[in-house]
Amino acid sequence: MGFKAVKAQILGCLASGNVLHEARNDIDIKNLLSTGQISVENVSEIINRTTGTDYECSPHHIIKDIEVHIIKKSYQGKDWYIKWYFVEPNSIFISVHN
Repeated sequence: MGFKAVKAQILGCLASGNVLHEARNDIDIKNLLSTGQISVENVSEIINRTTGTDYECSPHHIIKDIEVHIIKKSYQGKDWYIKWYFVEPNSIFISVHN
């Protein structure tokens, strides 16, 4: 799946509320979306401004058949790191932090 399709899919998930969060240690630091420290609208705005040069993907660390999508984007003076994967119909966020 190319970046444009990934971007459209994640923006669609955010708009429709198909958003889950992977359980992890340090969730209050590593996933600000799950704790409400950043809004879905702000995450959507960051992703919407992302280009292909801000994006990469790699296999999930446990389930190798799942592609994990990573965005590294500077937005409003902060460097954001956003990491997620898809399990239809949801997006599952691993990290959203700066």
